[in-house]
Amino acid sequence: MSPRTVLVVEDDLLIRLILVEALQDDGYTVVQAANVLEAVAAIGRNPCFDALVTDVDMPGHLNGLDLAGMVSSVSPLTQVVVVSGRDVCDDVGLGWAFMPKPYSLDHLLKLLETDDTSITVAPGVASAV
Repeated sequence: MSPRTVLVVEDDLLIRLILVEALQDDGYTVVQAANVLEAVAAIGRNPCFDALVTDVDMPGHLNGLDLAGMVSSVSPLTQVVVVSGRDVCDDVGLGWAFMPKPYSLDHLLKLLETDDTSITVAPGVASAV
């Protein structure tokens, strides 16, 4: 089985690097972007991502929820995980998972492994990002 490919979209460089390293250490192929426009460019180069992990608030006119909506509409089988430091549960689309910041890397990895998008994960203490 080939490794799953994850698109990570996070404007905070330190958080993005920690997340990318954790995913790569767990065997994922990772493409990273700092904002929605970079993510759209990455999708244009490789439209076959297995999962999207996106922050909500980023610079520019589009946010992570906009990106998640675009990805879900063109690739409904892509697992979507939305992360945010604020409560955006009411804006999270059907089938997406929401993880409030700070979140546990272990919880995120388990979520991606189970491919279960029907849950909201509570923030963790250990290995929090």
